Amino acid sequence: MNILFVGDIVGRAGRRAVRIFLDKIIENNKVNLVIANGENAAGGFGITQKVAEELYSYGIDYLTMGNHTWDNKDIFNFIDDDKKIIRPLNYPENNPGRGWISIKRNGAKIALVNLIGQVYMQSNDSPYHKFMNLYPKIKDHDIILVDFHAEATGEKIAFARAVDGLVTAVIGSHTHVQTNDAQIFPEGTAYITDAGLTAAKDSILGMKVEKMVEKMKTSLPVSYEVATGSVSLNSVFLQLNKDYKSKKIMVINKNN
Repeated sequence: MNILFVGDIVGRAGRRAVRIFLDKIIENNKVNLVIANGENAAGGFGITQKVAEELYSYGIDYLTMGNHTWDNKDIFNFIDDDKKIIRPLNYPENNPGRGWISIKRNGAKIALVNLIGQVYMQSNDSPYHKFMNLYPKIKDHDIILVDFHAEATGEKIAFARAVDGLVTAVIGSHTHVQTNDAQIFPEGTAYITDAGLTAAKDSILGMKVEKMVEKMKTSLPVSYEVATGSVSLNSVFLQLNKDYKSKKIMVINKNN
């Protein structure tokens, strides 16, 4: 079983990168399942039903979200009905949508879970305790994949170490900068702190450079704009053995 996780998709440029590169990545690496973080896919903030359907048409099977889940209000119109999109599990119980989903693919039963951090983020329930409350319901799955959407690297690593051996992989998202620490922990859980960014190459976190620099220089409020031009796709490739244990984790990046 080969699984691909596409790093945070930002705006139209990020969607164009998926359209340009994804098919070849799937073909060249015999990918069976594609997951992407889509919380910035519509105009850089949030997602719409139209954008979600566009990404599905390019070959993305499931979408995870994060702290920008509710930024585009269109999501309230479809998140309960769209069974391919999940938002953080440790959001309040009364929030729309779901925090995990069960998938059947190539004979395997897969649990996909979305969590959000607490450090430097808005107040959320503990991702660790929320996951451990869920775990009895999903431990019968052959594969458990976690998108841990968080700011602090230490929080991501601590969570992954705490669940080492319980889950197949913990893939970090949110910082839009791919990290150089893809590894498999002693008890078998594959891990990377951040999958990176799918967006305009000449950007700061997917946004126009001049806008971000202006804010740095003036410390005044600035309206960020999604960058354009040449694009880059960052992703993480996970290869499992016949027993669905993590065999390899590595990054796959494409640029034009």
